[in-house]
Amino acid sequence: MVDMERPAAKRRRISSSAADMQSAIAQPGSIKINVTGAYIIDHEEDDGSHTTGSSPSSSPDVDETTYQHHKRDIRLPNHTSLVSHVAADIGGSLAKVVYFSRENGNAESGGRLHFLSFETDKIDDCIEYLRTLQTRHKQTNGAKATELRVQATGGGAYKFYDRIKHRLGVDVQREDEMECLIKGLDFFISEIPSEVFTYDDTDAENAVTYQDTRSDVYPYLLVNIGSGVSMIKVSGPSQFQRIGGTSLGGGTLWGLLSLLTGARNFDDMLAMTDKGDNTAVDLLVGDIYGEGMGYEKIGLSEKTIASSFGKVLKRKREAERRAEDGGGLGNGEMARSKLQVDGAADEAGDSAGLVGDGRMFKAEDISRSLLYAISNNIGQIAYLQSEKHDLQRIYFGGSFIRGHQQTIHTLSYAIKFWSKGLKQAYFLRHEGYLGAVGAFLKRKPVNWGRRGSVDFVEV
Repeated sequence: MVDMERPAAKRRRISSSAADMQSAIAQPGSIKINVTGAYIIDHEEDDGSHTTGSSPSSSPDVDETTYQHHKRDIRLPNHTSLVSHVAADIGGSLAKVVYFSRENGNAESGGRLHFLSFETDKIDDCIEYLRTLQTRHKQTNGAKATELRVQATGGGAYKFYDRIKHRLGVDVQREDEMECLIKGLDFFISEIPSEVFTYDDTDAENAVTYQDTRSDVYPYLLVNIGSGVSMIKVSGPSQFQRIGGTSLGGGTLWGLLSLLTGARNFDDMLAMTDKGDNTAVDLLVGDIYGEGMGYEKIGLSEKTIASSFGKVLKRKREAERRAEDGGGLGNGEMARSKLQVDGAADEAGDSAGLVGDGRMFKAEDISRSLLYAISNNIGQIAYLQSEKHDLQRIYFGGSFIRGHQQTIHTLSYAIKFWSKGLKQAYFLRHEGYLGAVGAFLKRKPVNWGRRGSVDFVEV
């Protein structure tokens, strides 16, 4: 718990009722959250009871194009105590923010957790958003804006510490990144229904299976995929060890696709992967053994990727030979001609959707191939680490996933394939906010955020 300036403290037993808690707590930051009845809200199904004025997104001072609102608030209908802090997990690519607001501005109606992300390059926009939260906090609660504390984790909590503290004039409490990841994941697993899910597209109508909350969570492996990848063995509360990882993560995908395609942000890249056909770029087992043939004896179907980007050099050389042997077609012209014959050219022009200016591989195909390459590599390393450390449950988190179906499918398939179905991949609906939620939960007495937590607070 954060040290605060106040009179000498003493311990006092209090009732767990909301009214008693509010009257007993001297500092509003030190609260015990009430997660009873918590549930996830899909905004398309929101009942409209939330007052938008309690969210800074309705403020004219906030440019909504500078951030992305994760539209799955967590409703806390029974939490009525005042929350006077926000949390930020500032990574190499994204800064994630978690904050609490009251429902209808009324304490007795409970409230909800909000989730937003900014590009770290736009950290000043993130700080300005936090400033707007300060203003809302003061308007709603009649408190001084400086009483809204900031819980920060990730590398940016150190890199931008002075900037945040100076511009907001608030206390910034920095928290350990790995500890926050684990605390956030434990909270989601044990407290939020329908947060964790598995994926299996062999049953197309029931591909997603939501998991019940559980307390017997340990041990497990957390594979956190951000710009890079960390793999963490978790043996118990605050008992964890980073056992491996890889530098080939989200930053690799974003960086290479920004060079190879015209995509300007990660969402554009993911949109392209949905339209792509990796078989135009990847060399499959069926390409080696012949159409309709695989190597089933060792578990390789004809559609198994034998070599990511394995067709590129061969097709490039074929195009060069054709250009040299006759027809007078250059590489770009040949590619455009082939697209026209195949009916692949779109209304925007013959070269639309191609990499660069008329080259022979479509940006969508390259995007899908690279996504598969990165995801398969992560999945295989995760399996090997789980085998080495005897871990059955593998949780995938991080902003790389973003609820993207192809990414989830690839990671899930990799674990199933390499383990021969003996291990299970688990995913989360708030996969990118583990660290931010963990930092949010750090502003609390011991065990805050679990049902049956301690009945003592310092007053």
